[in-house]
Formats: sequence, C-alpha cells, structure tokens
Amino acid sequence: MLETLAQHPGGLAPRDLAASLKIPHAAAERTVQGLVEGGFVFRTADGTVRLSVKLAALGLAYLGTSGITDLVQPILDDLAKRTGELVRLAVVESDHLTWVAKSQSAQSGLFYVPHTEPEVYLAATANGQAWLASLDDTKIRAVVERQGLQRPDLGPNAPRTIEELLEQIEQTRKLGYACVTEAYEVGTSAMATAIRKRGVGHPVGTISVAGPTIRMTRERMAEIAPWLQASANELGAAAASSPLFSLH
Repeated sequence: MLETLAQHPGGLAPRDLAASLKIPHAAAERTVQGLVEGGFVFRTADGTVRLSVKLAALGLAYLGTSGITDLVQPILDDLAKRTGELVRLAVVESDHLTWVAKSQSAQSGLFYVPHTEPEVYLAATANGQAWLASLDDTKIRAVVERQGLQRPDLGPNAPRTIEELLEQIEQTRKLGYACVTEAYEVGTSAMATAIRKRGVGHPVGTISVAGPTIRMTRERMAEIAPWLQASANELGAAAASSPLFSLH
C-alpha cells in the first residue's frame, strides 16, 4: 500500500487504493486506519489517502546511518561529474535490487529523469542485467519469472523472451559490465557493473551511468567503463563498513 501511494503523490481514494491492490475495500480501510494511527499516511478533507512526510524522514534517517551520506554519495558525485550523466546505486536485497541513491551531473542541459519505483526492473535495465550476470541461468529464470518480462511501455530493445535476455547477459559477462540501449525507455541508454565487497564474492549492489542515447553511445560507454569499474571498486571497499550492503 505504501509503495502504491508513493506512485500517487496526490493521493488515492480508499476504493481506488483497494482496486489497485486487488483487495476488499474493508481490508483496505483497516490497513489505512492502521497507517493513519502510525502517522505514515493521512486523510485529506475529501477522504483521499496520502503519504505523510514521516516515511520520507525515516528513509533519510536510515540512509544517513547506513553510510550513504559519508561513504557512498561522494563516490557517486565524482562519477557523475566525470561522465556528465546520471549515476545510480542499487543494493541487493534477497532476490531483487532496490534503488537507494543517485547523483545527477549539472554539466548538461539535457537530463535523463528515471521512473521512481523503488525496485529495479531486472530484465531491461543495465543494473538488473549487471546483477543477473552473476547468477546461474536457473536462478536468472526464477527471479525474472517473479517480475515478469511482459511489461508495457518498455523500449524497443527490451528482451521479450528469456532466451533473448540470456543472450544479453552473456554479452555482459564477456564485457564485465552491462549495456542497454533503448531497452527500459525510448531515447535512453545505460551501463552498469556489479559491486562486490573488496572486489570478491557475490554482488552486494550495482552502479550505473545513464543518459540520453544521443550521448550514451557504445563508444562513449567504452570510454566510461574504466571510471565505472573504479567507482564500483571504491564502493566495494566502502561496503565492508556500511550496513546498507549487508541486506542481501
């Protein structure tokens, strides 16, 4: 329910919220009342349910104590400045990736503004493919099946079958980083690599550089690759002292 409300800053009527979640209206009302009492949501004069700032405050407090501000953000800011593009960090949580931080360069007037959903869509994003490349094919099939491949509004180069996805992941393994061009969104491209604690073991997260396709060509990605990997190595060193990277 909180995730749904986060996608609707103007709020939702209880019946619309119930319909979106595919639960009975009475169940939605009970849950809303519990969240109201906890201070996480509030009702407007017309009965619309909206998120309160408490949830954002808790998130900021958690990220502050997890090492984002002191350890991670300077690394992201430096890579964004070097590349002139949007840099994003995701962490591994069980069988999915969650966005946790970003840095947007101010060098260009043309920006890439990503969607705000918290969970990374694995099949068509550079971050997703960078993490999937560390898994065996059986595990890849399982986690992708959970999310699904048939998502609307993806770019023309998004994989439509698991076989197409496995081909792209094999290319990621050969390069050492993932590249997607107009896969998640039309007109945007991105590259990403996995983050490992001290450079070894299973990935604890991913870092990406994304921007308009007109700038993020394959040649430009090849130029950025050493910077991206260096940033991943720095984050891997920082991961050892941050609880943020111990969630997977």
